[in-house]
Amino acid sequence: MSGGATPAALPGAWALGLRRGALEIRQFVRQRDAVVFTFAFPVVFLALFASIFHDTVEGSGVTASQLYAAGMVAAGIMSTSFQSLGISIAVERDEKVLRRLRGTPMPPASYFFGKVWLVLVTGLAETAVLLLVGTVVFDLDLPASAAKWFAFAWIFALGLTGCALLGIAVSSLPRSGKSASSVVVLPFLILQFISGVFIPVGQIPGWLLDVGALFPLKWMCQGLRGVFLPESAAVLEQAGDWEYGKVALVLGAWVLGGLALCLLTFRWKGRRDG
Repeated sequence: MSGGATPAALPGAWALGLRRGALEIRQFVRQRDAVVFTFAFPVVFLALFASIFHDTVEGSGVTASQLYAAGMVAAGIMSTSFQSLGISIAVERDEKVLRRLRGTPMPPASYFFGKVWLVLVTGLAETAVLLLVGTVVFDLDLPASAAKWFAFAWIFALGLTGCALLGIAVSSLPRSGKSASSVVVLPFLILQFISGVFIPVGQIPGWLLDVGALFPLKWMCQGLRGVFLPESAAVLEQAGDWEYGKVALVLGAWVLGGLALCLLTFRWKGRRDG
């Protein structure tokens, strides 16, 4: 037997993912412009739309500002997951960060665990900021029952996970890090207009609503309106109901579909690297 010391075993993928997540969060916090943009962007849009459209929506018992507040919470969740990962991973791939990480002993799963921790922390923080602004400034009512909070929890979890996986998959589309913002932000912006974030669903043409219904944002908006708005506001929905079952089904399908897309499309190297 060799008299040398036995090499220390490497930490598992989950433990390394926690460390990677802590590193991702520190890097994010140090980028002050990214922090300000991430948290201020939805708050500014909420303030603009809710200030311009502040009348009571006929037959619903809620104000337009309350309606926008619920939708912006959903958009904020997608912003910190889909948009954030779609751009950042594309940039890391272009700068060969992913290629270097792939050459280390770190399990590939740890990289994705780190990203999960990043979007979870930023998603919770941004949601908290939006709820604070919505309740203090625009009279958004927080859920008054455990059932409503439970609905919020599973909508948040499924929506964040599905959008994060979709963001990872979309990150393979940009040809370079410089084009990532254009490739990712444009479809996200379009989805906000046809999913009930900026425009009430009753004012959106049916065929555009059908397109929006193919993606998770529309269902997150609908589910969160059911969480934060009174039952009287359900008349504003296309089906006249919050449709929690369908919300869970579509968001769950996007979690599975997003995972499949990631497995099929994710690349550690850029297209120019072969």
